[in-house]
Amino acid sequence: MRILMVAWMNREALAETAATGRAVYFSRSRGRLWRKGEESGHFQRVREIRLDCDGDVVLLEVEQQGGIACHTGRHSCFFSRLVDGRWVAVDPVLRDPEAIYRKDANDVSGKEDRNG
Repeated sequence: MRILMVAWMNREALAETAATGRAVYFSRSRGRLWRKGEESGHFQRVREIRLDCDGDVVLLEVEQQGGIACHTGRHSCFFSRLVDGRWVAVDPVLRDPEAIYRKDANDVSGKEDRNG
């Protein structure tokens, strides 16, 4: 199992995720539900939902559509490794973010949160 990203969920996001089988988060910056992949097409199909021992962290095991979870165009948001006291990007960019988030000139809604 590999950690792809970390995001917030509220009760509504969790309920929709469980009902639809697609990952839904709560965007704190937009103050609304954020359906992962709604702009990028990189949806997350939920295989399993787990709760930690304290009951305050939800873990989704997902199948990442398109292989890209990060808004930087990488598979995971955790692409940097601490090496000799410096952060080094160790995972490749799979697709240029500009190509992922290219939008119609009339659409002013902006990018999906940080992880499209």
